[in-house]
Amino acid sequence: MISRRDFLQAGVAAAAIFGAGNFPVLAARQALTQNQLLDFKTTGNVTIIHFTDCHAQVKPIWFREPSVNIGVGAQKGLLPHITGQDLLNAFNYQTGTPEAYALTSEDFVSLARSYGKMGGLDRVSTIVKAIRSERPDALFLDGGDTWHGSMTALKTDGQDMVNLMNALNPDAMTSHWEFTYGIDRVNEIVEELPFPFLGANIFDNEWDEPAFEPYKIFERGGAKVAVIGQAFPYMPIANPGWMFPNLSFGIREARIQEMVEEVKQEGADVVVLLSHNGFDVDRKVAQQVSGIDVILSGHTHDAVPEPVKVGKTMIIASGSNGKFVSRLDLDVDKNGIKDFTYKLIPVFSDVIDPDTEMAALIEKERAPFKEELEEVIGTTDSLLYRRGNFNGTWDDLICQALIEERDADIALSPGFRWGPSLLPGDNITREDIHNATSMTYPNAYRTEMTGQYLHEILEDVADNLFNPDPYYQQGGDMVRVGGMGYSIDVSKPVGERVSNMTLLKTGETIDPAKTYVVSGWASVGEDTEGPEIWQVVEDYISRKGTITMDPNSTVRVTGV
Repeated sequence: MISRRDFLQAGVAAAAIFGAGNFPVLAARQALTQNQLLDFKTTGNVTIIHFTDCHAQVKPIWFREPSVNIGVGAQKGLLPHITGQDLLNAFNYQTGTPEAYALTSEDFVSLARSYGKMGGLDRVSTIVKAIRSERPDALFLDGGDTWHGSMTALKTDGQDMVNLMNALNPDAMTSHWEFTYGIDRVNEIVEELPFPFLGANIFDNEWDEPAFEPYKIFERGGAKVAVIGQAFPYMPIANPGWMFPNLSFGIREARIQEMVEEVKQEGADVVVLLSHNGFDVDRKVAQQVSGIDVILSGHTHDAVPEPVKVGKTMIIASGSNGKFVSRLDLDVDKNGIKDFTYKLIPVFSDVIDPDTEMAALIEKERAPFKEELEEVIGTTDSLLYRRGNFNGTWDDLICQALIEERDADIALSPGFRWGPSLLPGDNITREDIHNATSMTYPNAYRTEMTGQYLHEILEDVADNLFNPDPYYQQGGDMVRVGGMGYSIDVSKPVGERVSNMTLLKTGETIDPAKTYVVSGWASVGEDTEGPEIWQVVEDYISRKGTITMDPNSTVRVTGV
C-alpha cells in the first residue's frame, strides 16, 4: 500500500502538494552544486530512471517552458496546465530561483543568463552513471522522440542518436517521431538495438498481430518490474501514414488492460506503462485501466515537479530536450509498492560535469558536420522560442519567412513542441535553424485556399488540442498562423471556436468564398512539392541579417 502523502491528487488543487518540491531551495543566483542536484533519499529496492523527448538534442541548450498551457474539461486547472507564477505558487517556489528558471517562462532571459544552458547528453550520462553507481540494477527507460529533431539526426537517418543512446545503455524505449524515418529504417535499427523497442499498441495491418514487443519483465532488487510500451497512438493522423503503411496504432485501452493482466499473471510486482500518449491521455488511461502502478508519460513535453496520483497510479512527466532526468525509487514487495521517493533532476549544464566518454562520442558523431552546423546565418535581437499553445516567436519567424520567400498572403506552421530557444543577442547558426525544422517531410508548399477551408483547418486543429475528451487530443499546440489574425474561444464545441479571421496586410475580414495564397510546411501528403523549410528560413535570415520579432497579439483567446 502506498503510504506517501505528497501526491498531487487528480482533481485536487495544486496547493495540496507536499513541501516545496524536489529541487534544493536556493536564493536567486546562489551557486548550485552537482551534489545538490543529485542528492536523493534512497528508498526501497527498485530504482527507475526516466528520460524522454530529447529530440536529438545532445548539446546544452536554452529551452523556455510555456507561459500558456490550457487545460479544458476535467483537466482545467490541473497539472500540467499550471504555468508561470501559478506554478511557482503551487509549489512554494520563489521567483528568481533555479526552480523558476527550469520550470517556467518567468523572467526567462535574465535567469537564463544567470544559470546557464540546460541539458547535454554528456551531462545526462553523468547523472545516469551516478544513479547506477549507487543502484547498479536501476532501470533506465527512454520515452521516445529520441532519434529525431536535429540536423545530424536527419543527415544520419537517426544513427547518431542510436549510437549515443546505445552508449547510455537504456533498458527499453518506446517511440513516436522515430517512425518518420520510414518503416524500413525503423526495422533496420530495431534489429540491431541491444534493448527492446516496445509498442504494445502497434499492430501489423495485414495480419492484425503485434508488430513489436509489447512488454518486458525485468528482475530488479528482488522484484519483477513489468514495462509495457505505448507508442504515440495517432501516428497515421499526425504524421505521414505512407511512411509506415502497414502499421496501425491507437490508444487501444483494452489492449493495455490485457497486457497489465498478462504481466501480473507472469508474476509482475510492479507494472510500468512507458508511454508516449501525452499527459492528459495518460491521465484518462489511469482512470480507465486498472493495475498500472506507474505511467512514465511523454510526448507533451511536460516537466511536472511531483508525481500526479490518479487512483492507485502515479504519473511522472520528465520534460523534454534533455532538460530533466527523473529518478523514482520504489519500496516493493509481493504486496506491491509500500513507499517511494521521486526527484525531477534539472540538468544544469554549467553545474553537472560532462561525462568524458559521452562527450567524446558526441564530438565524434558531430565532427563530419561541424562546419555546416556552426555556420552563422544571422543574429537575433529577440528571444526565439516555440512552446505555448499559440504562436511563439520561432514560429512567427518561420511564418514570416514563408510569406516573404514564397510570396504568400498567409503562412501556416505546425504546432510542434520540439525546438530549443535562442536568447536576444545570440547568433543564429544553421544548427539552430535545423533544431526548429529538421524532419523527413520538410517541403514548403505554396498553394491556394479559400477562406472557408482556412477556417476548417483552424477548427480541426483546435479540436485536436481543446476537445474536452483527452482521447481526441493529439498533444501538439495550435497551428501557427502568419499574415492572418483570429479569435478563438476554447470553451466552444468544434466548428464554433474560431472567428474574426482577418488578413493582416489589409485589415479585411477573411472571405469564406475568396481564395488566398498560402504557404506552409510539414504536410503529411506524400507528393508535397517545394523547397525544404530550413532553406526557406535560412534564406530569409541571411537576407535580413538581424531578426527582431515583436510580441504577437494577432490571436485573441477566450474561454480559458
